[in-house]
Amino acid sequence: MVKVPLISVVDDDMSVREATAGLLESHGYGTAAFASAEEFLHSQSLADTSCLVTDVRMPGVSGVDLQRRLIDAGRHIPTIFMTAYPEEHMRLAAMRGGALGFLTKPVSEDRLISCIQAALGS
Repeated sequence: MVKVPLISVVDDDMSVREATAGLLESHGYGTAAFASAEEFLHSQSLADTSCLVTDVRMPGVSGVDLQRRLIDAGRHIPTIFMTAYPEEHMRLAAMRGGALGFLTKPVSEDRLISCIQAALGS
C-alpha cells in the first residue's frame, strides 16, 4: 500500500485553511489543518508531516517563528509560506530558513501544487 504524504496546513483564517486543505485533498494528498502554530506543534500530526503550508502572520507564533522552532528542535519539514502581506524582510527570513516557497494570497493553485511537488521530490 502506498503511503499518501501528509500536508499540514496552518492558517488562522478558517476559510483559507479549509480551502487550502480541500485543494490539496483534491490532488490526492492527505491533510491536517490547524488554526495556530501552537496547535500544530502539539499535534500528533507533527511527526507524520511531509510538508508544511503555513501563513506568515498569525496571532501568537508567526509562520517564520514556527519554522525556526521546528529547525531548532531538529525537525526539517519542507515549508511553504502563504501571506497577504508579502514583506521582503519576512520573505528573506523564511528563505534563509530553507522555505521552498513564499506565495502571495490569493495563492495560485498551480504555484502551490508545484511547490508541494518540489518539496516532496515528485
